[in-house]
Amino acid sequence: MTDGGAGSPPPATRTATIGLRLTLAFVAVALAAVALLAGLTAALAAADVSHLASQQRTQITSALAASAGAAFERTDSWTSADLSPTVEMAARLGADVQVRDRIGQTLAASPSFGTDAATGAPVTAPVMASGHVVGLAVIRFTGAGFGGADHALQTTLLRAIAGAAGLAALLALLTGLVVARRITRPVGRLIEVTRAMGRGDRSARAGQIHAPGELRELATAFDQMADTLALEDRLRRDVVADVAHELRTPIAVLQAGHEALLDRIAEPTPGQLASLRDEVLRLARIVDDLQALAAAEAAALQMTVSRCDLAEIAGAAVDSLTAQFEAAGLSVDRQLAPVWVLGDRGRLHQVITNLLTNALKFTPPGGRVVIAAGPASGGARLQVADTGIGISADELPRIFDRFWRGSQAGHVAGSGVGLAVAAELARAHGGQLTAASEPAGGTSITLTMPRA
Repeated sequence: MTDGGAGSPPPATRTATIGLRLTLAFVAVALAAVALLAGLTAALAAADVSHLASQQRTQITSALAASAGAAFERTDSWTSADLSPTVEMAARLGADVQVRDRIGQTLAASPSFGTDAATGAPVTAPVMASGHVVGLAVIRFTGAGFGGADHALQTTLLRAIAGAAGLAALLALLTGLVVARRITRPVGRLIEVTRAMGRGDRSARAGQIHAPGELRELATAFDQMADTLALEDRLRRDVVADVAHELRTPIAVLQAGHEALLDRIAEPTPGQLASLRDEVLRLARIVDDLQALAAAEAAALQMTVSRCDLAEIAGAAVDSLTAQFEAAGLSVDRQLAPVWVLGDRGRLHQVITNLLTNALKFTPPGGRVVIAAGPASGGARLQVADTGIGISADELPRIFDRFWRGSQAGHVAGSGVGLAVAAELARAHGGQLTAASEPAGGTSITLTMPRA
C-alpha cells in the first residue's frame, strides 16, 4: 500500500463521489416510482371525474327537459307556457338551455346560448308531457357552475399529485443523503486507515464502525490483516534481536582466536583449532534453534489443523525417544487416555517431544518420567512429570523465556529455546503451558488445550 500517486483523488473526493452517486440513484428510483404512480393516478382520476361529469350532465339535461314539460302541462300549450323557471334553473346549474317545439321553432333560450361562453357539444333531450313528446330541450354547459366543476376537480387532483410527487422526491433526496453518508463514512475511514498503514503507521486500525454488516466485516477483516502484519513484523524484529544477542559471544571468541593466530600470539595447536571448531558448532546450533523458534512463533500462520487424539500423539512421541530414555537409565510411565483436540499433529508432536527431551536432560539416571493425557475440566490435559533436579521458585516463572537457562543447567547442552518453542506452539493451538517444581522434588509441565 502506498500514499497514492499524483493522479489519485483524495479520500474526501472519492467519498463524495460515491455519496453523490448513491444519492442520485435513490432520487432517480424514487422519481421513477412517483412518476409512474402519479401518471396512473392522474389517468384513473381523470376517467372517474369525466364519467361522473357525464352522469351529472345527463341528469341535469333530464331535469331541464322535465321542467319544460311541466311548464307545458300547466297550460297544455306552448303559447302560454312559462319557461323562465327552466332558463333560470339552467343558469344556476351553469348551463344554457334552448327549448324548441316539435317543429323546431325556438320557444325560449338562455341569453348566451349560441355564443362562445358555452363549451362542448350540445346535449339534447325530448320534452315529455302526458307521455307524449311535445318538444326538444337543447343544453350547452358553460365554464361556470357545474360545467367548470369537473375541470376544477381535475386541476386540483393534478396539483395534489404533483405536490405529493415533489414531497416524495424531497424525502428520497434526504433518505439518499442519510444512507449514502452512512455507507460512505466507514468507507472513508477504511481509506484513511489504509493510507496511514501505507505511510508506515502499523498501529492504524479501523476499529468498531457503525455500518451495514458487509462493511463491518470488511473493517474486521482489515484489522485482522493489520494484526497479522504487525505479528509478522514483531517476529522479524525479535528474531533479529535474538540473533544479534546470541551470536555476539561466539563471533567475538572466533574473532579473538583468529586474530591471535594471525598475529602469531597463539600457535595453531590442535587444542586451539578444536576450540574454534566448538565455537563454529555452537554458532550452527544457535542458528538451528533460532530457526525452530521462529517457526514456532509463526505456527499460527501455517498450521494444518485437524481432529486428532492427543494421547496417541503422546504415545508416538514417547516411542520416538525410547532408545534415549533407555540409554539414560530412565523409566517412562505412560498414563494415556484418549482425548480429541483440534490441532496440527506435527506441531503437537514437537511440543510433547520438547517436554520429554527437557525431562530427559534434567533427570539423573535411575529416575522416572511420567507422561499422562486425558480429559480435564472441559478441556484436554497433558502432563510430563520427572524426578529430576527441580527448579527454584525464583527461576520457575522464566523457564518459558527464550534463551533462558537456569542455574542448574550449566552442565546440560542447549541454548534454552526448547520450552520457549513448546510454549509458542501451545499458544498457537489456543492452549498454554504451566510448570510446577520443587528444588529437590522434580518438575511437572502441563499442557492444557480446548477439546474438539
